Order: sequence, then structure tokens, then C-alpha cells
Amino acid sequence: MRRITLILLAAACLFSCSPRVRQAVPVSEAPAAREGWMARPAGFDDRYELDELVILSRHNIRSPLSGGGSVLSRITPHEWFPWTSAPGELSLRGGVLETQMGQFFRKWLVEEGLVKENEIPVPGTVRFYANSMQRTIATAQYFSSGMFPVANVEVEHHCQVGTMDPVFNPQLTKVDDNFRRKAIAEISAMGGDRGLIGAGEKMSRNYTVLEKVLDIKDSPASANDTTSFRTDDLAILLEVFKEPAMTGGLKMANSASDALILQYYEETDDMAAGFGHSVSREEWESMAAVKDWYGDVLFTAPSVAVNVAHPLLETMLSEMRTPGRKFSFLCGHDSNIASVLAALQAEEYDLPDAIEKRTPIGCKLVIGKWKGIDGKVYADLHLVYATPEQLRSMPILSKDNHPSSCPIRLKGLKRNPDGLYLLADLENRFSEAIAAY
Repeated sequence: MRRITLILLAAACLFSCSPRVRQAVPVSEAPAAREGWMARPAGFDDRYELDELVILSRHNIRSPLSGGGSVLSRITPHEWFPWTSAPGELSLRGGVLETQMGQFFRKWLVEEGLVKENEIPVPGTVRFYANSMQRTIATAQYFSSGMFPVANVEVEHHCQVGTMDPVFNPQLTKVDDNFRRKAIAEISAMGGDRGLIGAGEKMSRNYTVLEKVLDIKDSPASANDTTSFRTDDLAILLEVFKEPAMTGGLKMANSASDALILQYYEETDDMAAGFGHSVSREEWESMAAVKDWYGDVLFTAPSVAVNVAHPLLETMLSEMRTPGRKFSFLCGHDSNIASVLAALQAEEYDLPDAIEKRTPIGCKLVIGKWKGIDGKVYADLHLVYATPEQLRSMPILSKDNHPSSCPIRLKGLKRNPDGLYLLADLENRFSEAIAAY
């Protein structure tokens, strides 16, 4: 039986529609390329066998991180969606969606011949490891229920519930004056010639859309002259054993953007989702870009990324190398995926089916390990995510209605004609990112 390792830090994976036929087929004689869930070059299935998967997953839909009396209640006159969970916890919809994703994986693996329909994994072959927050533990639990419905798989977490595990905590663990100068210079470069001011100004048009949908001019905050999000007050805070942080208008706008996008996923009535406004798809994407930019500024500068992702990079590399491991699920946050991708030097990518263009809710960074008929071991990376339509309507996922996937390319690494890296090259990239810490 072929082996798989999945490391999910909230996100899903690769799908094949038919069993493998293990025989060499010359590229010139290969049939048409496989289409659908994950397109592959013609003859790919005959040249490679999936051996392991490593997936880093973001948690699924949660309630906003702040509750009643917070800034969210002051910057709009409207009532927010009646959330089905406490602030920051996985919502009921999020649980259903993650169970469906686990079921999708189960059906995919059964068709691949990697697991049986109701398999009970041999101890040590499967690992589910989550950050110790309710939303990450619950996401891993729901996924495991869909994936192994009769196995009662243990979800591993190492700290008291509600406490950040150091492996998943995107905190800075080495900070001195040289690091601060270098990191601030890298973050300032995101704003172009205007530095941090430019980084704040980048979202000015997006703020206009956000302010319109919130009706911020009619909000309780307007009594204190808070009728817009400032673009000229961005400041970055880098302290040891703390997450990178910021003050200013972008921080406040991020809270509003985050809550509105979550409301859009939960509220199936379009007008209600937009507080009575008719909001276009482009406008939803514009508002989501605010939270994406907030995450980029805080977690993707090269020096910051290798610092905050260090323990997670070590854990992922260890899972890739663990003998006998068949499936590993690591569940964390958008900051985890963003910093890992930045640390691995991922090229820019496009998610045309998503509103969140960087790390959509519930997305999964999937690393596949492939045995080639040439005797070599290869690897590839994909970002897999449910579309907004799937998040809102919750259809049963299948090979005819599958999640979206986007290939992730790494700068400076050479791919073969089938789009795969040598596994040794990918492991070296991990090692380089770990050493850069």
C-alpha cells in the first residue's frame, strides 16, 4: 500500500479520478492531460506514485476575534451576524465545512487505494497535531471525523486550551537592534519610496469600499470623528516573545475587513451580508485585500518570516522525514501559512476562485512526495481551498465539485517537465530557511 503524509495547518489536497496503472508511457504517446481537481501533464499518473503528503492547514470559519463592546460595534451602526460561537472560536458552519473536507480526502484516498473506506490507522502512521486554540483543535477534530469516521483519531495539542503552542505561535524569538533595523527596512520596502507611509496608503481605495459598506459615517465612532481609516499612522512593533504588531488605521481596518468577510461566508443573504448594500464580487475582494495586506506587512518580510516560522518549519521537515508516517495533519492559522510560504521563498501566486487572495479561510498548504519510475523522489506544493460559493452553500464535495488548488512555485528551484522538484532540493530549502533563523 502506498503511503501518504498530510500536514494540514488549516486547508486539502490532490485528487485522482481513477486507480493508477503502473507502466511507463512515453511522453509522446501519453493521453490527454488529466483535468479537474488537480490538472497534471499527460501521462503523469504512469510516471509517478504518490508516496506522502505534507499539509499545513488554516482553521475553518470562526467568529471575529473581538466581541460585543469592541471596535466592531463602534465603527458601524449595523448589527453584526449572530455568530454561533464565542469570539475567535470555530463556528458551526466551520465545523460542517471541515468535516466535508475530511470526507473529500477520505473518498480521494480510497480511490487512490491508499486507505480503506473505514480504516482504523495503525498507531504511528497518522498524526493530527493542532495549536491549542479552540478553533484549531476543533478544525482538526472535524477533519479527522470526516477522514477516519470510525477510528476516533486523537488530536494532539500540547498546551492548555486557549493558549498558543510555541510551534504555532508566530512570535519573534530572536530580537535585537540589528534585527529590528533589517526587518523595518524590509517592511518599509513594501511601501515603495514612501516607506511605512506608502504601506499605509496602499489600502486607501480599499478603505473607501470598507467605509461605505460599514456606513462608518453614521456609526457611534463618528461622534469622536472616526469616520475613516487613517493611512498615515502605520507603526510596527517588534518585541521578543511577542507576535509582530502594529498600530494605526490598518490595524483597525483589518478588524473590520476580517469580520465582514467572515460575515459574508456565514450570511447567505447577499444584502444582509453587506449591511443592506449591494456589494459586487470585486468589492468583496477589495475589502478582503485589507486583511491580506495586514498579514503580509506583519509576517512576510524575509527576516520576520524565518524568525516566526522557525519552529513550524522544523516540525514540517521532521514530519516529512518520519519513517512509517502515513498521514500528518498540522492545524494552525493564516499567519503560519503566510510566514512558511515567505520563508520558503514562494513566488507570487493567484487564487482566482477566492475572495481572500493570500490564505483563504480553511486553506491548506499541501506538499506531495512522489516516487518516479526513474527511481527518484520528487515533491510539489499546492494551496488548496474551498471557493466562497462552497463556503456559503456547503455542497457535498466530490471530484465533480472539488475544492480549488493553486500550484506554489519556489524561487530559484528547478522543476522537471512535469512540474515537480527533487525532494532533496525541497528539503534543502527547508533547511536553509531553518538555518536563516
